[in-house]
Amino acid sequence: MAHFETKEEKVHYIFSRIAKRYDLMNTVLSFRRHRAWRSTTMKRMNVQPGQSALDVCTGTGDWAISLARSVGEHGRVVGLDFCEPMLEVGNQKIVQEGLANCVQMIHGNAMELPFEDNTFDYATIGFALRNVPSVEHVIREMARVVKPGGMVVSLELSKPEWPPFRALYYFYFEKILPQIGKLAAKDEVSYSWLPESLKTFPDRNGLEEIFKKTGLVKVESKPLTGGIAAMHLGYKAE
Repeated sequence: MAHFETKEEKVHYIFSRIAKRYDLMNTVLSFRRHRAWRSTTMKRMNVQPGQSALDVCTGTGDWAISLARSVGEHGRVVGLDFCEPMLEVGNQKIVQEGLANCVQMIHGNAMELPFEDNTFDYATIGFALRNVPSVEHVIREMARVVKPGGMVVSLELSKPEWPPFRALYYFYFEKILPQIGKLAAKDEVSYSWLPESLKTFPDRNGLEEIFKKTGLVKVESKPLTGGIAAMHLGYKAE
């Protein structure tokens, strides 16, 4: 079994291995709900033509593609990820969607975003905040690069709040999901990471408090599908 010195090394290894299977597995493991969750979040964001957005830890680019459709040809979308194989898959999808002139995919680290302060109208991160070395640090970086009045948005797996459902959910995540990953992706290490990463990740209320701690205002959150996932958003003070 591979040995990793840091969380960052392990995450890079995992997502490099599953890049070509990521979209299929994401659909299977979320019961096809991830698209609906993103659609709900996009409606709340109300992105307008001509605006700008940064999708942090963009992976295979699904959220960057949704953002590009909303901002249109006069807007700007940048997708950033530190895993080159994921970016390669994302770039292929962007070309297929005819959005190569609308989305720029770049290699970079969420812990040190390569942009000046007050650059974007939105900064998003989808299903990746569990994977970063410091949740608070990444949210601060996202807040730094959005304009005053801009929005920081997270869409992430969460922890159901109703105890019976939470127990069933944890059983699925800890016992069944890694076996599905092992069979479908031939990679037990990668899919055992999902329940491992969720154990230490804050629940919906805890993440809401971290958003507030970074200085974001008008912070709100919404549980999705019984709390399996949650949307969080906050605004940079004007």
